[in-house]
Amino acid sequence: MHKESNRPLRVAELIKRELAALIPQELDDPRAHQATITFVDVSPDLKSARVYFTLLAGEAGAEPALVMFNHAAGHLRHELAKRVSLRVIPALRFYFDASVERGDRLARLIERAVREDEEGKAS
Repeated sequence: MHKESNRPLRVAELIKRELAALIPQELDDPRAHQATITFVDVSPDLKSARVYFTLLAGEAGAEPALVMFNHAAGHLRHELAKRVSLRVIPALRFYFDASVERGDRLARLIERAVREDEEGKAS
């Protein structure tokens, strides 16, 4: 049996950490300064990476930020190559991560349901 390598996971964590530092330095766009890298998924062959981000502004500003990040992906990859010592620097593709907002919305719904349930019992 072939054991799967954890190298893609380690490379993903390295890329996440480096991009979090690199984006505010290299991109002179206010949307970039409002972004948080939430997750990076690197392919097993280490040739591509899916970079997930969220924004302080929320989903409303996702589309322009997505276009901006994917436009800057080549530049970020080039700068990443200067900072890390990997034989192959993965091609970067950015995606908006809506899971944070969904989780927040779900937590508020649960809190409201519990509050309404407690108010119903108190009556």
